[in-house]
Amino acid sequence: MRPRDDHRGERGREGAGAADALVEGVRGMGPGEVPGRLCAVAVDLLPVSGASVSLHNDGMPVQLGASSAQAAYVTEIQATLGDGPCQSAAQSGAPVLARDLTAGQDVLRWPVFAQQATAAGVRAVYSMPLGNDTVCVGTLDLYRESPGDLTDLELRTARLVAGMMTVALMALPHAEETGDPGDERWLSGLAADHDQVYQATGMIMAQLGAGTDEALARLRAHAFAHGRTALDVAGDVVAHRLRFDDDQD
Repeated sequence: MRPRDDHRGERGREGAGAADALVEGVRGMGPGEVPGRLCAVAVDLLPVSGASVSLHNDGMPVQLGASSAQAAYVTEIQATLGDGPCQSAAQSGAPVLARDLTAGQDVLRWPVFAQQATAAGVRAVYSMPLGNDTVCVGTLDLYRESPGDLTDLELRTARLVAGMMTVALMALPHAEETGDPGDERWLSGLAADHDQVYQATGMIMAQLGAGTDEALARLRAHAFAHGRTALDVAGDVVAHRLRFDDDQD
């Protein structure tokens, strides 16, 4: 008779416990509350101080929810820079673990992001892709205030949370199902603020006679140069408080 794999059984029980916690955490939640709530549950399950979830479209992370203001801000830093672990995870479709943003190879890989993240109190980032083996639609980003690695069990839990997050996001009703394009339950309604980034990019394209990539790069560069987020600058562009010209830095 084949001997029982006690370790496998233990891992199965632990995985089931994490899955139960995730399901219980979103019980009774409206669809629009699910991403943020799953982020909060992830923080409860893992040795991290914050979590956020973003969809990735045309190279710009669109944040859907976060467990804290700090997590939301560091995610916006990555969106502004167009660089960081979440961008790398979205591009590769594989987990990206930035174990120490204070020294070593992670600082060399993302020097500007590392500086800004540590200034915000984050010293390790673990980015989990959302999607399947062939398509990555976004990332679950986990933040920690001290350097360190995830254990094998913690990494499995993080993957489980990412899988649950993917299922939850794909299950959210679309506009044609709710009958109202402005319904808050519609997935795009969760990221309504980020629509400004795309609107601003279009306005900058018209002002500069430039393509999408250049317009988005100019938006990000202006935000970085002035210590702001891309989302903040986009709001000024849409409100006509800021205009981009060919001779502008």
